[in-house]
Amino acid sequence: MTDPASEIILHNYPQSPVAEKVRVALGIKGLAWRSVEIPRLPPKPMLTKLSGGYRRTPVMQIGADIYCDSQCIIRELERRHPTPGFFPTEDAGLMWCLSRWTDGQLLDLAVKVVLGAGVDDLPADFAEDRGRLYLGADWAERLRAANAELPHLVSQIRAPLSWLDRQLSDGRRFLLGKDAAAIDAQIYYCVWFLRGRWPQGPAFLSEFENLLRWESAIQEAGHGTSAEMSPEQAIERAADCSPVAVTAEDPNDPQGLELGLAVVVSPDVDGGEQPVEGAVVAANPETITLHRAEPDVGDLHVHFPRAGYKVVRA
Repeated sequence: MTDPASEIILHNYPQSPVAEKVRVALGIKGLAWRSVEIPRLPPKPMLTKLSGGYRRTPVMQIGADIYCDSQCIIRELERRHPTPGFFPTEDAGLMWCLSRWTDGQLLDLAVKVVLGAGVDDLPADFAEDRGRLYLGADWAERLRAANAELPHLVSQIRAPLSWLDRQLSDGRRFLLGKDAAAIDAQIYYCVWFLRGRWPQGPAFLSEFENLLRWESAIQEAGHGTSAEMSPEQAIERAADCSPVAVTAEDPNDPQGLELGLAVVVSPDVDGGEQPVEGAVVAANPETITLHRAEPDVGDLHVHFPRAGYKVVRA
């Protein structure tokens, strides 16, 4: 029987591409997990009660520990469940560096293609929320620009997909060989997003025969084993648990972060989101962990990556 304090809870919704990345990662490891469906658009009060204001999708919860961003989620899954590993070669550092491109420029291109192609059909509230989140304060102008330069954007995403197709041309099952790796999930979700959300996606992707075979291999690996959980049950779970004790101080931290220091954490791209405030309980080059106390829940640890996030003193 699974210890409730160690059960994986993923706050997500079916259409989220980044949630699909994590669902694929759970499938690579063959893990059992609970799925809490959250709204596609804010407000998301049940989620932000746990996260302290972070509203991006997905968020992973284990007991009273809340992991924000897929970087933190994948890293923690590897720590808790090292076999099978997400890094089957000796190139984990290079894979993490490459993931910053997949989560940055590659995803940005996919979003611009999908939103730009459907600019006239997007519901106004969805267009405003996602446009602001991905494209910044001048999202409306950027969305119109994406629509106007759609052929150029498609050419920019076609080039890396052709490289990946060539990588797979020797018959390998996954990008690094016979075993699936984190980088497969980190690239697959952008392809999945193009295929499912851009009407021309299937026709566009049909050019890449090896990539199609790779997509099938990832789909065969599945999403692990999931069971539904309500938001209320997830909050009750956090209230019944204590966060894992962690203490780590980095003497070389460029910002001079100290344990107990009150800070505010937010994505380093201005998406109009609410920052999260808490006290530093651990910090290293990869991750920062904040303590926060939530009424009716109790103590929580909220974990963020350092890459892609801004930390300022409260």
